[in-house]
Amino acid sequence: MKDILCALEDVTVRYEGITALDRVSFSVDEGEIVALMGPNGAGKSTILKILFGMERLSEGEVLWHGSRIEPVPHKMAERGIAFVPQGRRVFPNLTVEENLEMGGFMVRDKKELSRRVGESFELFPVLKRKRMMKSGALSGGEQQMVALARGLMVDPKALFLDEPSLGLAPKIVKEIFAKIKEINERHKTAIVIVEHNIASLLAIADRAYVLDKGAVAWTGSADKIKESAILEKVFLGKV
Repeated sequence: MKDILCALEDVTVRYEGITALDRVSFSVDEGEIVALMGPNGAGKSTILKILFGMERLSEGEVLWHGSRIEPVPHKMAERGIAFVPQGRRVFPNLTVEENLEMGGFMVRDKKELSRRVGESFELFPVLKRKRMMKSGALSGGEQQMVALARGLMVDPKALFLDEPSLGLAPKIVKEIFAKIKEINERHKTAIVIVEHNIASLLAIADRAYVLDKGAVAWTGSADKIKESAILEKVFLGKV
């Protein structure tokens, strides 16, 4: 049985009179892929930001290997968590290789840094061919690959992805999800994904959470969700 890597327990997030999360409990086990689904404003991205220390919680606890922690981004990175936010935020004026080196800013050993860059290029051969190109000159799909590869530079135990397929052509979406699955299998990395491309997401996920209006409306295996009517109910506003 796999151990729980990180979790939220009865977490509530409020700001400016709005409840973004309402007593949400969530967990991700070591080495599994967890899908976060639901309509816009359901609280999906807020969960990722709470886990990475980018949002403050009003109530509840964040747990890492069962122990309560106060998430702060740089400390979460030191623990082995990487966050790839929505929008492929590469450094456009830096080369592909320089972007990856920025992702490994905590790695002091130059040989180890070089090894990790090489490992990322092995996973993304197209980036190796364009390693000296400015990242701003790459296609949207290639920039998403840079963002993913940069996240891997911390050798993460957990990888949080916010809308990795946003704005990409269907062919590129298929390639990106194949790479996400490969990362999971090759490195045993736990992955939490917020994504509206439900078919692609459920094809690689082990478990799923469906959120609606800041609360968990359903949770279970990715296979079981296909048999339920919860997605139709949530997206059509029937919950």
